[in-house]
Amino acid sequence: MLNFDKAGGLVAAIAQDADTGQVLMIAWMNEEAFRETVRSKRAVYFSRSRNRLWRKGEESGHVQEVRSIAVDCDGDAVLLKVKQIGGAACHEGYASCFFRELTDGDLFRVVGERVFDPKAVYGK
Repeated sequence: MLNFDKAGGLVAAIAQDADTGQVLMIAWMNEEAFRETVRSKRAVYFSRSRNRLWRKGEESGHVQEVRSIAVDCDGDAVLLKVKQIGGAACHEGYASCFFRELTDGDLFRVVGERVFDPKAVYGK
């Protein structure tokens, strides 16, 4: 079972591509987000910056259909295996939020390809 009280009302939520195993993103869930995810079979997170539920894809249309849900041994993290609709989980337009890789030294390089232009999708 999940223990929302253990971590101040939030648990880590990792989204993983159900077919390829690629880690797409990490976000946070409160109990309401978790229950709505289970009910709707679509990923719903809690946005700490907006202080409200965030239904993945509510602006971009790039939703996550949940295929399975697992909980870690401590009850403070959730693994969602998802089908990523639209090809991108990252708000910067990449398939995965983990599109930067550490090089020799302390520099990061982009290793992913953009699926969409964030300015065109979000108008920012």
